[in-house]
Amino acid sequence: MLRRLLVLIVPLLVALVAALGVPLAFAVVQGETQETYLDRLGDASRFASLAENALASNRLTALRGELERYDELYGIAVALVGTDNRVIADSGTPIDLSQPTLDDGLKAAFGGFRGDTDQTVWPWEDTRLVVVEPVGRDSEVVAAVVTVSPTDRLRSSVLRQWGILGLLGLIPMMGVVLVAWPMSRWVLRPVRRLDEATAAVAGGRLDTRADEVGGPPELRRLARSFNTMVDVVSRALRRQRDFVSDASHQLRNPLASLRLAVDNLAPHVSGDGLEAQRIAVDEAEEMGRVLDSLLAATRLDSASAAEPVELDALMVTHVPAWRALAGQASVSLRVDVPSGLVVQAPPGGLGSVLDELVGNAVKLSGGTAVTIAARPGGPWVELHVTDDGTGLSAEERTEAVRRFWRSTRHQNIAGTGLGLSICAELITSAGGEFRLDAAEPHGVDAVVRLRA
Repeated sequence: MLRRLLVLIVPLLVALVAALGVPLAFAVVQGETQETYLDRLGDASRFASLAENALASNRLTALRGELERYDELYGIAVALVGTDNRVIADSGTPIDLSQPTLDDGLKAAFGGFRGDTDQTVWPWEDTRLVVVEPVGRDSEVVAAVVTVSPTDRLRSSVLRQWGILGLLGLIPMMGVVLVAWPMSRWVLRPVRRLDEATAAVAGGRLDTRADEVGGPPELRRLARSFNTMVDVVSRALRRQRDFVSDASHQLRNPLASLRLAVDNLAPHVSGDGLEAQRIAVDEAEEMGRVLDSLLAATRLDSASAAEPVELDALMVTHVPAWRALAGQASVSLRVDVPSGLVVQAPPGGLGSVLDELVGNAVKLSGGTAVTIAARPGGPWVELHVTDDGTGLSAEERTEAVRRFWRSTRHQNIAGTGLGLSICAELITSAGGEFRLDAAEPHGVDAVVRLRA
């Protein structure tokens, strides 16, 4: 999150510096160019004044000397051009009068005006600065002074000032970044700790608390609210566990006594009473199964962990019992599980889940064959318990994972309707997925999907 925040802040700072720096850079170019132009224009005006007197007296020798000394000193070519575009005098460096800029400037000068005064020299342009000054006034223009200046120093000066501007813009931007780094860490540290605390609570460690001291006031209030919520949840789960423990202790003993008393009635009843006694025994057994299932389902609410389970070891432990169960029901059992598979499963729960699924397939499906298969695929492993029985409709498959649901075809078979719901909750708590699909051509395919 810190990197994402800085990635958001830094481009905004760069855009802000660019928005301020680019216009300033343009102003530097225009200012430097204008300053150089005015300096050359002053020189050209002085030469125009000298040329006007020289032409009036027809004495050009002194003027040529001035032009040559100026070229030697500054490296700027100067020429006096007549109205017929003939060079009357120059500084010794030839000037190409056919250039578009010079041609336009001479036309304007011979018309009594100065040429283009809006010349902008960019650092990457290897160009020359041209200044054309008319000799004479208005309609009495008799010639024009042309200066062609190299722009190396001008471009170097612009680049130097751009560099200074860049440094001046970079220093505050780096300062803001250096301040934003610890500030962002200070703001985000409570968020990171809150995220860690949330993950710990989701993993079942309800004694974890978020830091309520560091960070902005809003995040401190959020941390306090989170800790209050965890306290409420912890108290609720503790009361639930206490209830489970009390119910287990308070109900098992009376139920065992009731079962024993009903069993002891057998020698003392006959006829219809014997049938009633048998029904009472069955109901007592059913109450015991319901109690066990309810206690198991209640304990699931505090289970949300997973651990690596080797399917090879699990199969070795459980397959003999499955084969014995299938043999009693005259159902064939086939196991197709590749070796070496390890999955993230609920601690001690995957075996119970498969026991429930295999038991349902053998006793309730009405089929003749059950298959247990494993299919690895990327980061997941799918376990399939498939039967070839009568199957369930789509609506029944959806209802089957809800508590206490039982098919109308199985009402007379011992069971509580909690087995599949417990399986689904166990697998989901371990980060997996449980579903019931239709098998082909008929039957049910119970799918347990766990992370490899």
